[in-house]
Amino acid sequence: MQQGLIAPGFEGVAALLTQAAEQDPHQRAQLSVMVGGVPVVDLAVGEGLGTEDMTGIFSISKGLGSLVIALLVQRGQLDPRATVASLWPEFAAAGKEAVTVEQLLSHQAGLLGVHGGLAIEDYLDSRRAAAVLADMAPAWEPGTAVAYHAMTFGVFVEELVRRITGRTAQEIFEEELRAPVAASAWLGLPQEQEHRYRPIPEVQMPPAFIDPFGLQGLSLNSTAGFIDEQGQRTYNLLQVPNLRAVREQAPLSVGGVASARGLAQVFAGAVTGLEVDGAVREPVLSAQTVAEVGRGRVFGVDCASGSTQSFGLGFIRSNPAFDFGSAQAVGHDGANGSLAFADPAWGVSFAYLPFVPQPGGNGTLAQRLTVAVRQALMSQMAS
Repeated sequence: MQQGLIAPGFEGVAALLTQAAEQDPHQRAQLSVMVGGVPVVDLAVGEGLGTEDMTGIFSISKGLGSLVIALLVQRGQLDPRATVASLWPEFAAAGKEAVTVEQLLSHQAGLLGVHGGLAIEDYLDSRRAAAVLADMAPAWEPGTAVAYHAMTFGVFVEELVRRITGRTAQEIFEEELRAPVAASAWLGLPQEQEHRYRPIPEVQMPPAFIDPFGLQGLSLNSTAGFIDEQGQRTYNLLQVPNLRAVREQAPLSVGGVASARGLAQVFAGAVTGLEVDGAVREPVLSAQTVAEVGRGRVFGVDCASGSTQSFGLGFIRSNPAFDFGSAQAVGHDGANGSLAFADPAWGVSFAYLPFVPQPGGNGTLAQRLTVAVRQALMSQMAS
């Protein structure tokens, strides 16, 4: 079953998505693509799924938080080269006084998690988590290695925004990035939108042993785990957005809720411009700002997972291990195989959102869809 929009020239993109759904009867997903702020693909595939439905977006939430950081950079309120301690004095403890904002937000600070883990309540009120992390010694000399800070990254964004503005990152996102374009992409899902949320089903992902006391285990909060809908301890991160408190408070590492269309609208509104009432509105972020926050801060092997990573100021960067766009693209992927970004080089905003979790990375459906979009644009350029 398929519903939505397919503009001429993008039939191949839609076919790739619908073929995947036909091959897997459990597949349910949305895809939204805009070019120059104008929708060219807006699809939902899978039994009972519509384009207005929403689900958890996992680490795409980090991408939305990074758009807030970009706003502060643009306004001169945040210098990425400044030390974190100049904004957050308590952070200087345990030899961290020289750590810069760009090191912290490009996963180079060695503060992946706390031995013994943190309770979900500490992430829901991240001031508590921030106080614990500020006292920690880094796991390596900051700036000498990179490893994905799966849960603590959001704490750092939230604390920096509070220190600089006295407000929450979620409030700034709502008022300046989501509400102006009326996007269905929330950091803090209102109760009146709950009827649109589709719970994430439990699925069997490929088994892998992660040492709970290793760096990757720390990053995933593996010694403490999380809480499921029944109030029981779980170690399944993929179930976390099903907790109403997570959707309501929206911890910036994992708590966002959206539709694919809503994500594409937010990224278009911020980076490439968005069509509103028949006219394309100028993007919130200047080209100079996008270039600054998207500029690569690190590229190398993740010392926790062994994967290849590349980060700008919070945003993931396209690289040979995960080729999703140009060197100018800014966005983020999610643990459920989701991906959302804007790419100034192509003039594209893109969001792929599976409602049944699936693997992400190179060669997976999300990445192949980005290739199909670029091929469609290349064909148009050649004609």
